[in-house]
Amino acid sequence: MSFWKNLVGKFTTLIGQKEQVDWEAILIESDLGINLSQKLYSLLEKEKLLNRTDLAEKRIRNELIAILGNGNLSFPIGQPGVILLVGVNGGGKTTTAAKLAYKFKSEGKKVYLAACDTFRAAATEQLKIWAEKLELPVISAKEGADAASVAFRAYSQASQSQADYLIVDTAGRQANKKNLMLELGKIKKTLEKASGQVPLFVLLVVDGTSGSNVLVQAREFHEALGLSAMVVTKLDSSAKGGMIAAVKYELGIPTLFIGRGENLEALEAFSPEGFIEEFFSR
Repeated sequence: MSFWKNLVGKFTTLIGQKEQVDWEAILIESDLGINLSQKLYSLLEKEKLLNRTDLAEKRIRNELIAILGNGNLSFPIGQPGVILLVGVNGGGKTTTAAKLAYKFKSEGKKVYLAACDTFRAAATEQLKIWAEKLELPVISAKEGADAASVAFRAYSQASQSQADYLIVDTAGRQANKKNLMLELGKIKKTLEKASGQVPLFVLLVVDGTSGSNVLVQAREFHEALGLSAMVVTKLDSSAKGGMIAAVKYELGIPTLFIGRGENLEALEAFSPEGFIEEFFSR
């Protein structure tokens, strides 16, 4: 039985001969967030669907597809188009950088990588390993170097080589650390000034198993940097995925890709219809 069906069963009680479903609890348990859950509940209440399970589920599906499907988004065009990856440690930024690089290279694009997590030597080494495997140039510096300077140098080299894309990996610490946000802001401003690409394309990478905490992370990074889109990694059977809709509803930030593994090919373009189908069958 799917996670969704389990929730419906868990929060359905029999009163006399009628079933009563606690839709608000189901929606919140699905990581849709308080605000979106309340909106969906109000719709069901207004349309008198609270005790009509099949029709209620169909209404929820349609509303979620409408929320997720608004707006089209494409990567920046330039020489190079700059993509700044941000997110807390463990979310999968470096692997996502490699997957994006692989995707672009497979499309015949010229790609540069920038290792701007200068706090952790391991992060730089990981990106170098991916770059070597992909046979792509990576710009890096010693641990403790100024990350914005690395970003500027990377942009200069990518621009001189007429690269199509520059993918910038960054430090991740904790989202509520002021110094991290200041550093990321400095990198962003440096790249915007160098490229003339304003606003910069900022891609938040989040761990899909983090549940409702994804919304907290997205809000903090969005307030500090202005996010363009989101990549959700590790979205497997253990992740409910509702936060994708919550982030889009509350912040207007769309999900661009879903990551499901370590393989370079394991980066799927996000489909609202496909996601909703999986959400209800998970």
